[in-house]
Amino acid sequence: MLEIVDLECVRGDRRLFSGLAFSLESGELLHLHGHNGSGKTTLMRAICGLIRPTAGEVQWNGTDIRRLGEEFNRELAYVGHRNGIKDDLTGVENLRISCVLDGIAVSEAKAWDALEQMGLKGCEDLPVRVLSQGQKRRVSLARLLLHASPLWILDEPFTALDKAAVGFLQTVIRSHVERAGMVILTTHQEVSLTRGQVKQLQLGWKGDGDV
Repeated sequence: MLEIVDLECVRGDRRLFSGLAFSLESGELLHLHGHNGSGKTTLMRAICGLIRPTAGEVQWNGTDIRRLGEEFNRELAYVGHRNGIKDDLTGVENLRISCVLDGIAVSEAKAWDALEQMGLKGCEDLPVRVLSQGQKRRVSLARLLLHASPLWILDEPFTALDKAAVGFLQTVIRSHVERAGMVILTTHQEVSLTRGQVKQLQLGWKGDGDV
């Protein structure tokens, strides 16, 4: 279980949110939304342990993630606004290096297969600098096909993707949730994934913290 306890984050002299509290369990998806500047990315980075909140705790199975350290890092996959890939490396090289940093051993064959599934057949061994923005995004997202971590934190994952890629990624995310995974995502795009029986959290309104 992921539990957010009375979380507060401040940027500069502005309080983005305070008293934020919610939980996420296996097999649940949380759609985080709010206007630009409401603190969505800040919250996601705080959940990942990349920034320290002003107050409150992020708990994983009842323990503050600051005490868990690398143990918690192995439990999550984070895809942020930036793709986190190197332009001089190929898609395969980028994917394998990313997996090593995540503590996952991935063969070259598996990396090729993941990139092909993401619609990058024929581009696997090209330097990333020659790829389009959508293709670069697919390289970054291909990590999810190889990541067994239960918690996925996805910040605008559909950005720059075409219709086919958006549909495929939704299938990947749904499958993860159906396998008892957990997902927190933001998106400005209208996608079926965020409708129906999913948790919703709105930032930027009086009463932040209601799910």
